[in-house]
Amino acid sequence: MNEKGERLMFGLFHKKEQKALELGAPVSGQAVPLQEVSDPTFGGEILGKGVAVRPTDGRIYAPADGEITLLFDTLHALSMTTDTGAELLLHIGLDTVALKGAHFKAHVKTGDKVRKGDLLLEADLKAIREAGYDVITPMIVCNTDHFAEVKAVTGAEVTPQDTVLILTSK
Repeated sequence: MNEKGERLMFGLFHKKEQKALELGAPVSGQAVPLQEVSDPTFGGEILGKGVAVRPTDGRIYAPADGEITLLFDTLHALSMTTDTGAELLLHIGLDTVALKGAHFKAHVKTGDKVRKGDLLLEADLKAIREAGYDVITPMIVCNTDHFAEVKAVTGAEVTPQDTVLILTSK
């Protein structure tokens, strides 16, 4: 029986409550749809759904509580798994792997536990732009298929911890 006194057969007609996880902006700037990223791997959602930020500041923060699963040697990107199981890729700029770590400073390492809002990386956006690179910063949910919905919150200036992605569990 449910709260209305209705009999439920094996729970078949009981609607499962969907839980949402809100991910904060990894950097201050303009939140934009992933499709605005000129790199087809990101813009075409090949790695998964997500959001991008056109950064105004080079400080990159944890969008949720979790663990750093990989900090690239070149410091241009990192992956993390949130405490709720979302596998995220944060990629600072496009083709910035070619900088081989120049203009980046890490504040975390692989295996570190982080809390939402912790400083992860710093990037010298001016130097990166002067070197000829786009600094747009995609945040991808690599295990998109584990969620019923991945919704980007775009069209606004954001600061770290402002919600930019809402993940609804299956």
